Amino acid sequence: MAQLANAARDTWSSKWAFILAAAASAVGLGNLWRFPYLAAKYGGGMFLLTYLVLVFTFGLSLLLVEIALGRKTRQSTIGAFKMFGKKYAFIGILASLVPFIITPYYCVIGGWVAKFASAYFFDAPAVIGDGGDYFTGFITSNFESYVFLFIFMFIVFFVVSRGVKGGIEKANLVMMPALIIMTIVLVIYTLCQPGALDGAAYYLIPDFSAFSPELVVAALGQMFFSLSIAMGIMVTYGSYMKQRDALTSSAIRVAGFDVGVSFLAGLMIVPAAFVALGTPDAVTENSGPGLMFVVLPQMFATFGDFAPIIGVCFFLLVVFAALTSAISLTETCVSIMHDGAKCSRKKAMVLTFAIIAVAAVFVNLGYNGLSFIEPLGEGSSLLDFFDFVSNTVMMPIVAFLTCIFVGWCIKPKIIEDEIMVSAPFRWRAAWRIMIKYIAPILIAIVFISFIAQFLGFMTI
Repeated sequence: MAQLANAARDTWSSKWAFILAAAASAVGLGNLWRFPYLAAKYGGGMFLLTYLVLVFTFGLSLLLVEIALGRKTRQSTIGAFKMFGKKYAFIGILASLVPFIITPYYCVIGGWVAKFASAYFFDAPAVIGDGGDYFTGFITSNFESYVFLFIFMFIVFFVVSRGVKGGIEKANLVMMPALIIMTIVLVIYTLCQPGALDGAAYYLIPDFSAFSPELVVAALGQMFFSLSIAMGIMVTYGSYMKQRDALTSSAIRVAGFDVGVSFLAGLMIVPAAFVALGTPDAVTENSGPGLMFVVLPQMFATFGDFAPIIGVCFFLLVVFAALTSAISLTETCVSIMHDGAKCSRKKAMVLTFAIIAVAAVFVNLGYNGLSFIEPLGEGSSLLDFFDFVSNTVMMPIVAFLTCIFVGWCIKPKIIEDEIMVSAPFRWRAAWRIMIKYIAPILIAIVFISFIAQFLGFMTI
């Protein structure tokens, strides 16, 4: 095997800098617009309990694999897999394609979020929460939607251009605490409203009759996408870690941050539905952009004089969540370009910006100039297509191949040794069983289930 060290590579200033950055990557839009929907739909506390178990077993095992692989090789995804033999480079190539597919449409959605955060300063909550016309009018516009797309992109690329310590660390040091504080404040405010405690009870008390294989698959899918697994992010961020920083405790804290923010998001959004409507139906029947940009503004409009403040605070929170994830995706793309093309970081930045900008404009055209293209059937968009390709198809395949690669090709001991460089690995036997046997089966179940859902055989 080739020399693994990359002495010139930048590093995090501390273990907590890595934890904060990795947690910021994991905490994204999925925590805010998909987790509350799934929790409300699948028995509240029952879903929470199932999700918690899966994150700290299956999810944590995969996190450790990717972080350790990055730190050991000091490379982004292509180089990390290729380091063990050219025949494995194809796994790294597949993994590297994922952030290049996701980042453009994530920036498009980031532009939507930025628009709604600013809208509460200028428009009445009733206008914003008009049932969807406000949102549709914005995304189909031939000018405004592009303005906010590029505002969001420029912020992301400015932070990444400052480097690991000067940009990403400093940005996360501000945005992550702000995100958590705003979430807690909104939760407290919501729970103080009439009817909110009924919503909290619905969300928190387990409905054991709701437990089903469908619930487990839904929790698996949410966990898989929420932890930034199989996107190349954790490999890249792991490559910036110092040898003395403990991997196991760091991974546990990253998973803990992700679970905590998801939990708080549900504790804010589900009770808010009870405050506004007296039922959870608005949440259980909507997820994704429909929940974020149509249903929630409608709910906020019922909050009286506080509606503008709640709207601004909530969408600023979402802006921070979108930015932290977009920054990690973009940094991963830049790192892949930097390592793969053997060029300077500045040149890698320019090339990455050009690729992402062109792709993002193409995705955004799917709502105006190219809206006639419906790649997944009637009513679908280019964004839906790229989301399907990356999240439903490529990420499970990459995760499955990574487990086979570590569990059966290079053998788990190589990763175990890397983990134990900085701290004991007391549960390595359980981890080995998870990576070799259990994780590949669970990933296959997720993949088959979501493909079946797409084909219309089941509903998740």
